[in-house]
Amino acid sequence: MVGVTTEPGLRDRKKAETRSALSAAAVSLGRELGFDGVTAEAIAAHAGVSTRTFHNYFSSKEEAALFHLQKAAFEWVDLLENRPADEDFWDSVRYLLLEIVTDPARELVDTIETARFIEETPALLAKKLAFDKSLSDEFRRVVAERTGLDPRRDLFPTLAQASVGAAVSAALAFVAEDPDRRSAREVVELALQQLEQGLDTPLPGPCSCCCRASST
Repeated sequence: MVGVTTEPGLRDRKKAETRSALSAAAVSLGRELGFDGVTAEAIAAHAGVSTRTFHNYFSSKEEAALFHLQKAAFEWVDLLENRPADEDFWDSVRYLLLEIVTDPARELVDTIETARFIEETPALLAKKLAFDKSLSDEFRRVVAERTGLDPRRDLFPTLAQASVGAAVSAALAFVAEDPDRRSAREVVELALQQLEQGLDTPLPGPCSCCCRASST
């Protein structure tokens, strides 16, 4: 019975590891060589598997390159959806975003660079736009559920989705300009605080010393 219960879990983990390795290889080779010159064969070889294995997991190199970003994004939506039902909406959003930028399993600078690579690659950007639409729909659905609103009639879910996305993008771009001097946590917290109180009164940005203190 022990073998029966543990084998599927082990098999699933190995599949997940292979899928992640292929996705990482697609991005790594794309950033190094230019995505047009990357082939499924090269991605498979870089990940240490056969080309047939690659095609068992992905239908194209574009799908492989986008996998990590898509998986992470929908995990973030799930995280927001599973916050306590009685928690203030903005507290839930803050928790979600700080989890993202402080997760030790994620290299934030690398994530930013990967997103930039995708944005600058036409073949990937076209597919990412379709993914962005489905992600936005899911985020609006969760916001609507947490606030008791109807995303088809009420503006708030759409406005929250757009404004939170813009605030995070702006914060991470700001951090990426000088990641050694600015704390991502502090900048994201500032972005959310500014968003919550509106843009009538600009808040002062975090100084270098504050950022260094908060990141230690």
